[in-house]
Amino acid sequence: MKILVYNLKMNLDDTIYDLKKVTSKKIGVSERDFASFKIVKESIDARKKPHINIVYSVMVETDRKIRIPSKGDIRVLEDVLEKPFVYGSIKIRERPVVIGSGPAGLFASLILAQNGYKPLLLERGECVEKRTQIVNSFWAGGKLDEETNVQFGEGGAGTFSDGKLTTRINDKRSEMVLEEFYKSGAPEEILYKAKPHIGTDVLKKVVCNMRKRIIDLGGEVRFNAKVTDFLIKDGKIEGVKVNNYEEIHSQVVVLAIGHSARDTFEVLYNRGVKFVQKPFSIGVRIEHPQELINYAMYGDAAKHPRLGAADYQIFKKFSKRTVYSFCMCPGGVVVGAASEPETVLTNGMSEFARDRENANSALVVSVGPEDFENSHPLAGVEFQRRWERLAFQCGGRNYAAPVQRLGDFINGRVTRKLGSVKPSYTGKTEFSDLNYCLPPYVTDLLKKSIAFFDAKINGFGIEDAVLTGVETRTSSPVRILRDDNLEALDIRGLYPAGEGAGYAGGIVSAAVDGIRIAEKIMETYSNESL
Repeated sequence: MKILVYNLKMNLDDTIYDLKKVTSKKIGVSERDFASFKIVKESIDARKKPHINIVYSVMVETDRKIRIPSKGDIRVLEDVLEKPFVYGSIKIRERPVVIGSGPAGLFASLILAQNGYKPLLLERGECVEKRTQIVNSFWAGGKLDEETNVQFGEGGAGTFSDGKLTTRINDKRSEMVLEEFYKSGAPEEILYKAKPHIGTDVLKKVVCNMRKRIIDLGGEVRFNAKVTDFLIKDGKIEGVKVNNYEEIHSQVVVLAIGHSARDTFEVLYNRGVKFVQKPFSIGVRIEHPQELINYAMYGDAAKHPRLGAADYQIFKKFSKRTVYSFCMCPGGVVVGAASEPETVLTNGMSEFARDRENANSALVVSVGPEDFENSHPLAGVEFQRRWERLAFQCGGRNYAAPVQRLGDFINGRVTRKLGSVKPSYTGKTEFSDLNYCLPPYVTDLLKKSIAFFDAKINGFGIEDAVLTGVETRTSSPVRILRDDNLEALDIRGLYPAGEGAGYAGGIVSAAVDGIRIAEKIMETYSNESL
């Protein structure tokens, strides 16, 4: 029988052997009778710092019969028989085309390839190996490449991030995502950590391995292949045009273009694809010493090797808006994330070790259609551009990011000298006043929230904390409407997917949406003719 035992509280210095002993005692079975023992979940309980526990859920298999109480932290896991997948009957004439190699596109392609559909994956940017070189060159002062940058290229925007694999969605496909990442080279701990992450360094290797798996399964991956038009006739997709000249025909096209494909949004809108405005958030990146965050979260236990770099999640609700932390990167850096000329915007990035000096997080305020200048479906895009261009101007018009001490930001003065916190930004920085880079209602709420956040995280409001502007692409500013079959409204065969289409918010949820799209395609079309 399989038994799930949860809420096992262990001390920081306890080992796996101690965990097995505690489990054995709790279920009343000797460790010798364990046929298997697996950690299902591991989380940190820091509510009573400095006495901190590691809390586990474990799964045990044993041939011994155990009497399970009706209430408590033990339950028997029953084997669930899954219904066999039923493939569709419509013969697909050409292989499916997937546009974009972010999480949604990668996972849609992988699932289709695993099931014999031989997808063609088109990516406007470079492969991750060359992409890394191009991005590093831009950060060092080189020219912005509008097709290969932090937003575009193999792996999508998440490739240059912390690689967080947490999600708030309740979907069994989330486990599939973690398993596939693990099969592609991610560390095993992502399968059970309560807050799993990969880090940009590991994620690049995982993405490369996923590409190789897709190819080995009969798929094809093409880089520098920008989709510049869509062939739509009589309410059906018939294919795409690549790089303004090559036509690729297919009756199935997955649209996984990401939240920054503004030029592609324009093309789709002009081809009759239906968009609506969608809320998102804007603000700044805030940096603190990682040691300060560690101590605030863990107290005197902060230096224990089991804990690593601490993270945080905070929010403050005002009457019409919310101020909150987003994409917090422990032991990371702030990166330049521009994808259009004469714009400056930021993102956060950590490596798997999370061992850099600073902690950084987006500190953002919710905005919505009522803040955009007009009712055009793409008005949110122009709203983002406005503040990104102002940040470019405030930074000196050379892609330097405007930075400011928190104390100076609150008092409305340009920083003249940094204090104890040095900006980690990957490019140049310029002292400026971020009050001019964002709407007044955003800067006002950011200021009003600091004291509240400082009460939650001691030291959060230190005047030497560094702000870097601006953070504008927390999520897509649009949603592409789709029907119950997950196809674009009134356009058969076109499947909007992931974060860019407005149906996800992070690596795992975007990947899950890509899997859902692949399943819908397989439920509709047969692969017999491929």
